[in-house]
Amino acid sequence: MIKVLFVCMGNICRSPTAEGVFRHKVKKANMEDQIIIDSAGTHAYHVGNPPDARAQDAALNRDIDLSSQRARRVKADDFSEFDYVIAMDESNVEDLLAICPAGYEDRVHLFLKFSDSKQTEVPDPYYGQGRGFEIVLNLVEDAAEGLLNHIIQQK
Repeated sequence: MIKVLFVCMGNICRSPTAEGVFRHKVKKANMEDQIIIDSAGTHAYHVGNPPDARAQDAALNRDIDLSSQRARRVKADDFSEFDYVIAMDESNVEDLLAICPAGYEDRVHLFLKFSDSKQTEVPDPYYGQGRGFEIVLNLVEDAAEGLLNHIIQQK
């Protein structure tokens, strides 16, 4: 089994979107029995809460249901549990590396390194207006496809 953990700051916008999109792609590839997917936040602001309603609505418009997810905070054990700890931005990478046990640093990756985008970070849409959640979904879908292809190639 390959285990993938997506991480953003609060685990209510970007990382649950990434979890939902990646789960959708893994299901379409008939690999659900080979890949375990979860998400978490570097901060405990929203622990136990569902994803932001705007993230849920944007994802649902693409037939991706995030409603069953609940926010949680990333913990040190996640680095030994998950093969990939995927951060949405550089700040998340720094926060993750600050709690990462020695020897597991190579599991931390910036999500958009798996995409064709010239952007390096998935922007946080939480305080924004307009198309922020759609932009996140576009970036996440591209990177999720790249990550899945990377995992398939590694197998």
